[in-house]
Amino acid sequence: MRPSHEDGLTRPGRQPAVPRRGRRACFALGLALLAAPCPGPASAQTVTLRIGHFPNITHAQALVARGMARRGQGWFEQRLGPGVKLDWFIYNAGPSAMEAIFAESLDLTYVGPSPAINAYAKARGEDIRIIAGAAEGGAALVVQPDAGLRGPADFRGKRIATPQLGNTQDVAARAWLSAGGLRVTPTGGDAQVIPTANPDQLALFQRRQLDAVWTVEPWVTRLELEAGGQVLVEEREAVTTVLVSSAKFLRDRRGLAGRFVAAHEELTAWMEANPEDAQRLAREELAAQTRTGVKPELVSRAWARIVLTPTVSRDALEGFVAKAKDAGFLRTAPDLSRLVEKP
Repeated sequence: MRPSHEDGLTRPGRQPAVPRRGRRACFALGLALLAAPCPGPASAQTVTLRIGHFPNITHAQALVARGMARRGQGWFEQRLGPGVKLDWFIYNAGPSAMEAIFAESLDLTYVGPSPAINAYAKARGEDIRIIAGAAEGGAALVVQPDAGLRGPADFRGKRIATPQLGNTQDVAARAWLSAGGLRVTPTGGDAQVIPTANPDQLALFQRRQLDAVWTVEPWVTRLELEAGGQVLVEEREAVTTVLVSSAKFLRDRRGLAGRFVAAHEELTAWMEANPEDAQRLAREELAAQTRTGVKPELVSRAWARIVLTPTVSRDALEGFVAKAKDAGFLRTAPDLSRLVEKP
């Protein structure tokens, strides 16, 4: 039996017939739809940008930006537009932030160069990209004032704390000791390198349960002012912080990544031109994040050790590769040709 309109079926390629009694209702509905506002484009939907950083002065751009946002004057928010929401996440050190990048729970993060390079090597050149510089200097080896520690050979049998296994200062400490002739392993050796969170470093150093600490600002200055520590090695020109993106985010949201880098560069220039305002914002944000009082003297003294810069040197990164090999974190030198990529 051939289907007909009366039995509710239609021939292929034709629209169902509309009963006469329903045509007026359909006509009225059509007019209502024409008068209704059209939905906005997909780009109008909110995009959440997930960014990591540490509660350190060496991550000054992140501190200042978050301080501005608390005042309702968000630097990145104003430049990225109303369709972009920023979610910030705090980490103690770089390896944890790199794990978050691998897990796709972060899009961008301020981090030290060594964890970025190690992660890049681990991913065989995939997943990780450095898209800007952030800071140089602000890292140092601080020792007990009366320990008689003057060179690597003096650290035989000593205990040295670093923020986390494989972070930039941990690699620097192990490479420095190895270059001085000491055998250093992940769990011991001639000197014991102990990965320890920064707040715990200070407490242990004050109780003289540590002989030395290799860390970054503001903890270097706190060890000096609050525990009587003395700086033995200061990394004045070393790259301390870079801005890292996941390769996926850079591929899928290159335009947004480019706007973030441009805003990061503008913020860095503003901070250099307005150091007092920048220090005040960083101090207030640091106090909010750590829930402890932060004195102006602490921030100004730490700030003097840091050079803010949005650029990053390929030669400097090659130097970190050499240190990572000396420290045993890399077996071979990775090809860094794809590591730095500005959107």
